[in-house]
Amino acid sequence: MPGYTSHPFSTNEDLQAILELLLAVRPAERVASYPSPVDLQEMFALQQVRNNTRLWFDAENHMCGYALVDHYNNLLFDFEPQAFTPEIETEIIALGIACIQRVMQEQDETLTLDASCRAGDTEKIAFLTRHGFEQQEGYSVHMVRPLDQPIPTPQLPEGFTIRHVLGEEEVEALVALHRAAVGTEHMTVEERLAMMHVPEYKPELDLLAVAPDGQLVAYCMCGISEEENAATGRNEGYTDPVGTHPDFQRRGLARALMLAGLQALKQRGMDFAVLGTSGENVAMQRTAEAVGFHVESTTLWFTRPVTPA
Repeated sequence: MPGYTSHPFSTNEDLQAILELLLAVRPAERVASYPSPVDLQEMFALQQVRNNTRLWFDAENHMCGYALVDHYNNLLFDFEPQAFTPEIETEIIALGIACIQRVMQEQDETLTLDASCRAGDTEKIAFLTRHGFEQQEGYSVHMVRPLDQPIPTPQLPEGFTIRHVLGEEEVEALVALHRAAVGTEHMTVEERLAMMHVPEYKPELDLLAVAPDGQLVAYCMCGISEEENAATGRNEGYTDPVGTHPDFQRRGLARALMLAGLQALKQRGMDFAVLGTSGENVAMQRTAEAVGFHVESTTLWFTRPVTPA
């Protein structure tokens, strides 16, 4: 059995190696699963994620895997199959527990180590089960919309308009809108800037609905990853996250933004649009279905208790 070594994440060269490994080991249909290449580029702009990442190398100093805990306490990893030994499994779990214990110590609260995988991924489900994770009732859905079908013209309430994000000067307003729409404090200025600093980010695809008084009231962040498309062989663009301020819901704003996003992706040569949302977010799923999306796959969620250090 070859000997394996590991070290913490240290440079942008490590990020490039992680991206190359992901594309090499994942089947094409899972390249866009969380964390996709775009997700990783966004994450590694955050110091917390850099601190929570470890890379593994074989005897020839070839990187054969990575594991990290993201800023939402999810354990994420990709490995070459031959390197996924019981010893490395134990190290991955130890990394995850240590990261959560550190946050628990800093925030003085009880947290869990979470993880996810596509339904039907029997190997990863078995890994999580044997290491103490329990499947949760919640799940996520991955939805797809072919763009060769007609795309209706977006309809807005009188006085409302659609435009794209102007630049970083709007980031605080974007964060406030996201927090209000989702009802959590998860989005931060640092995280939104990280999303805007990804090399393939295009502000003209970062769409907003604006009220007659100029208030930002809904958003649909669209984008295209040429890297992911090259790996999957599909011309896909994404149309999420999507959200509407609670004071402006049920006016068709999210639907109008998604239709505008579909038009923009089609104009840029995409064949499909994709989005993800939680299984509990029935309103989002219905809105997506109303503009032509259908569920293509389901992601299951798992959690494991962590005792304080």
